[in-house]
Amino acid sequence: MTDQNTRLGILLMIVTVFIFAVQDGFARYLAAGYSVFMVIMVRYWFFAIFVTVQALMKPGGLRAAVRTRHPWLQLVRSVILIAEICVMVYAYTRIGLINTHAIFAVSPLLVAGLAMPILGEKVGWRRWTAIVIGMVGVAVLLQPDGGVFSIDSFLPLLGALLFALYSLMTRLTTRDEPAFISFFWSGIIGCVLMTAIGLPYLTAMPLFDLFILAVYSFLALFGHFLLIRSYSMAEASALQPFAYLQIVFITIIAITVFDEALRMNIVIGGGIVILAGLFTVIRSRQVNQGKGLRVGQR
Repeated sequence: MTDQNTRLGILLMIVTVFIFAVQDGFARYLAAGYSVFMVIMVRYWFFAIFVTVQALMKPGGLRAAVRTRHPWLQLVRSVILIAEICVMVYAYTRIGLINTHAIFAVSPLLVAGLAMPILGEKVGWRRWTAIVIGMVGVAVLLQPDGGVFSIDSFLPLLGALLFALYSLMTRLTTRDEPAFISFFWSGIIGCVLMTAIGLPYLTAMPLFDLFILAVYSFLALFGHFLLIRSYSMAEASALQPFAYLQIVFITIIAITVFDEALRMNIVIGGGIVILAGLFTVIRSRQVNQGKGLRVGQR
C-alpha cells in the first residue's frame, strides 16, 4: 500500500466521520418528533435497495451475495446492529449528541476486551490497562454531579457493547468469505425485521421532514460507502485514530444547532476514553506488525 493511498484513505475517513456526524444530527431531529422505529425502518429500506443493486452488479448476482457459511451468525449480528442503531438514536433524544457520543467512545475498548473470549485473540497487560483507564473515563462521564448521570446514560453504554459485539461477529463472518456478503445480509435482514417492527409506527410527515428523512437515509448509505472505500485504501490501524474526529464534529453540531452544553466532566472523561482507545489501536498495530515480522523471520 502506497503512502498516497494511505493519505487518501485518511482523507476519506475524515469525510466519512463528518458525514456520520451530520447524519446523527438529522437522526436527533427526526427521533424527537417521530418513532425511532419508523425512522430506522425507512433508513433500512434505502439500505436494502442499495445492497440489492450492488449485488446485481457483482459477478454471480444475488445468488453469490446470499451464499454464506454462517447464516445464523449473520442473523444474530444483523439483529444486534438493528438494536444498536435504535438504542443510539433514542439516546440522542434523551441525553443529547455530545453525551451519547462521549460515552459511546468506549466501544473500541470493549472490542479489545471481548476479542479474547470471542475471537481467541491475546490481549496483553498494556491493553488491559488501557481498558481499565478507559472505564475510569466512563465513570467520570457518568458522575452524578456532572449533570449526565441518569438511567438514560446507560443507553450509549449499551449501544457501545452492542456495536462491539457486532464488530467482532463481523470479523468472524469475514474470515472465510467476502465482506460484501455480510454487508448484504445486514441490509436485507435489517430491512425485513425493521419493516415488521416499524410499519405500525408509520405516520404522515410534512414535506420538509420527508426530505430530511430521505437525506438522513442517503447519508447513512453514503457514509458507509466511503467507510468501505477508506478501508480499501489504508490499514484500519492507520485510519482508526481519525475516526475520533466524529466526536469533534458532533460537538460542533450539537452546540450550534441543538444548543447542547459541553460540561467539563464530558471533556475530561471523554478525553480519557479517547486516549485509552487510541492507545489500544496503536498497541494492536504494533502487535500485528510484530507478528508479521516473526512470520517473515521464520
